[in-house]
Amino acid sequence: MTHLPLTSLIVMAAAALGASSAAQAAQVEVLHYWTSGGEARSIAELKKTLAARGVNWKDFAVAGGAGENAATALKARVMSGGAPTAAQVKGPAIQEWGQEGVLANIDAVARSEKWDALLPPAVASIMKYKGSYVAAPVNVHRVNWLWVNPAVLKKAGATAPATLDEFFAAADKIKAAGMIAVAHGGQPWQDATLFESVALGVGGAGFYKQALVQLDPAALTGPVMIKTFDTLARIKTYIDRDSAGRDWNLATAMIINGKAGMQFMGDWAKGEFTAAGKQAGADFLCLPAPGTAAAYTFNIDSMLMFQKPGADDQKSQQVLASAIMSPQFQEVFSLNKGSIPVRAGVPKTRFDSCAQRSMADMDASSKAGSFVPSLAHNMAVGSAAQGAIMDVIARFMNSTMSSKDAVAALAKAARTK
Repeated sequence: MTHLPLTSLIVMAAAALGASSAAQAAQVEVLHYWTSGGEARSIAELKKTLAARGVNWKDFAVAGGAGENAATALKARVMSGGAPTAAQVKGPAIQEWGQEGVLANIDAVARSEKWDALLPPAVASIMKYKGSYVAAPVNVHRVNWLWVNPAVLKKAGATAPATLDEFFAAADKIKAAGMIAVAHGGQPWQDATLFESVALGVGGAGFYKQALVQLDPAALTGPVMIKTFDTLARIKTYIDRDSAGRDWNLATAMIINGKAGMQFMGDWAKGEFTAAGKQAGADFLCLPAPGTAAAYTFNIDSMLMFQKPGADDQKSQQVLASAIMSPQFQEVFSLNKGSIPVRAGVPKTRFDSCAQRSMADMDASSKAGSFVPSLAHNMAVGSAAQGAIMDVIARFMNSTMSSKDAVAALAKAARTK
């Protein structure tokens, strides 16, 4: 069988789809949870990219910062026999959907465009099920960032922290100056985001992998994990009483507006600073979370492709996958969303200092073995264990649970299947 280059397939698909004005327009239905300001602009760019290739976008947006609502909606759609063309799905969930036998194979696109050569091996493996590509990676987010308002630091007489000791020194000064030291939203996924950066800062990448990826019982219950919870308990004292239920972007707004000094959050927060017209290095600082400069917790957005019976649907799916991986879209998407491109070959010149540092740190950590998947953002463990672990963290954040009791509960949660 002769295999045509993907570019030829795209041209043929576009020509066939546009051959008759009476024919139904090509369409992809995409389920996603990109609904904040920076995220919405990124989606608008993907719609434009597809439209230029002759494919319409049917939006199925489900609000909810970490995607819990979207995951529920997707399950309902697939179980009813009406799977969307593609859905925003990440990490181990890709493998879970693969086991259901409902995914589309997009190896033709990946081979034609040489994805194996363009993607970091750790990323490529996540996008595959049983050796075949079933998802297109959109970008890479670094989770272990600390966002800082330098004007708040100056007013408090504090300096930007690199270590946990320096962080607490800065937090004390900000609090003493009558401002909120740590902007945080009291939602389980935000609690887990804070927790994993603290665990990485306390224990390093080796401990992080043992405890939060391999779920090793000794690491989960040992002294380093107890110290992690002790540190988390101390950070709680710098969070304001109104944090319960606060959305992450509203916490970021507290940094932007000078109401708070620091926020632990992934680099999607940068999209909110950009949308507010703020400049990296001047109006805000992006720093590795205290103690984590040598490591990188990654969160990869991806579009998972579902089996569709129609030939036109399948061609449109190929166009979607190709558009997602194009250098032009990878650049504009990450510029809007605050992330960095996942594929090689995208120019760095338009990216700010935060993104360029993220690119350099991703390369360095990948080589050093400290490029680790985010627990909080569905990259590290299966959904059942992740949910149980996040429940423990949320209980700890919202009670007087001791660190000793927390590690015992954490080890039990890790056994959830």
